[in-house]
Parts: sequence; structure tokens; C-alpha cells
Amino acid sequence: MDLKLHNKVALVLAASKGLGKAIATTLSAEGAIVVIGSRDKTALDKTASEITELTGNQVLALTVDVSDAGEIAAFVKQAADTFGRIDILLNNAGGPPFDKFENFDDEQWLQAFNLNLMSVARTSKLVLPYMKQTGSGRIINIISGSVKAVLAGSVLSTTMRMGVVGMAKLMADEFGPYNITVNNVSPGLILTDRIKHTLPKDVDTEQAMKDKAKSIPLGRIGDPEELAALVAFLASEKASYISGQTIQVDGGASRAIY
Repeated sequence: MDLKLHNKVALVLAASKGLGKAIATTLSAEGAIVVIGSRDKTALDKTASEITELTGNQVLALTVDVSDAGEIAAFVKQAADTFGRIDILLNNAGGPPFDKFENFDDEQWLQAFNLNLMSVARTSKLVLPYMKQTGSGRIINIISGSVKAVLAGSVLSTTMRMGVVGMAKLMADEFGPYNITVNNVSPGLILTDRIKHTLPKDVDTEQAMKDKAKSIPLGRIGDPEELAALVAFLASEKASYISGQTIQVDGGASRAIY
């Protein structure tokens, strides 16, 4: 299937590793011009080289802390100045720490707010003029399976991700007339470093992962590339009538009927 992403400019955040890296690689393989961002310059440059070597397509690596408004603005401006357009935005960020509600202080709540909610609002607003100018666009937010089912210790993440779900619904409504779609992708257990934070403490990691997989109908933990495939589809012309949705990639783990 030709997703018609050739020469589309895609901004992918938190892309030096994990889901972001898999998504950037998949979009590049489909012909997109990918701009990747993260705080770790060394890891980011290494990822850019790996993707270019694998796909043969141009990748621009720009360091950015998505919790910093000034850095987000500079990131978007440099990408737009370099390529003259922005077609796809993949909002992504590392998650806040896991713990009980009673253990978080105001500073941790504010950090999570800036990292996981305001980053989406700021970046989406900044790319909007470029997408309106070209008459189309795709905004895709990586959130969490905790928006569909309770995940112990995830109060910071769940609160902010639920805010993104509501924001995306309203953005889809407002941006629709400009042919811009807005969707959320909600990962279940995907094989990344982040998964370790969801496992019980003081338990063998390998055994804990096997135990987690037992509750998944497909009987295994997902690969980042499987989630990246959905993102690539949502970024394409083939998904032009899908907007305002939160789509789970969890091997059937969620038992919610809605």
C-alpha cells in the first residue's frame, strides 16, 4: 500500500529511542522527510544516522526539551525554515514517574503538566499555521493505555493523558475545516525501556514481563514497530476520514467495551 508520504515533512518528538525512534524510522521508510527531536544530542544524532543508513532518506536531528516552551518554538521554527512546510506532527514525551497519589508534590504535578499536556498544546498550536497554509495536516499524539483502564501508580500520567484526549477532540473539531486530522494512539505493553516502570518492584523483570503477557489475549508484549505502523497509516492520505479518535495498540488487553 502506497501511503503517499513521499516528501511529507514529519516532526517526531522523543525520537532518540523507543516508540519515537520506531515511528521516525517507519515514516522515513515510507518516504517522509523526518525531523527528530529529543534532549539527548548524542543519542539523537546516532538515531538520525541509523535511520538515514536504513532508509536512504534525509533526517534532521534537533535537540529539544518538550517541557520548555522556548525550545519547542525554536524546534518548530528551524524545521519549518529548513523545509518550508510541516505536514505531520507526532507528539510524544517520556512519561512522569509512577507512585501513589499521596507521594507527589506540587512541583512534580507541574513538571508532568508541562511535559505531557502543555507540550502537546504548544507544539500543535505552533504547527497549525503551516498546516493551514498547505491545506492539510496530521497531528498524532502518543498517550497511554491508562486513559482506558486503571494502571496502578500512573496518576500523573493518566491525568495529563486524559487532558490530551479531551484536547484532541476539540482540536479535531476546530481543525477539521482545514483538512487537518487529530488522533491519539494509546499503547498498551510495548517492548521499550518505559515498560520497566510499570512492572512490580522487587520482582525479576523477565518473569514479571511473562506474567504481564498472560493477561494479553495475543499472549505477548508488542513491538514498537507494530505501533509505528498504525501511526504511519494515520499520517497518510488513507486515513483522511479518521479524526478525534483514541486508538489502542495493546494486543487486546483492554477489556473495556466502548
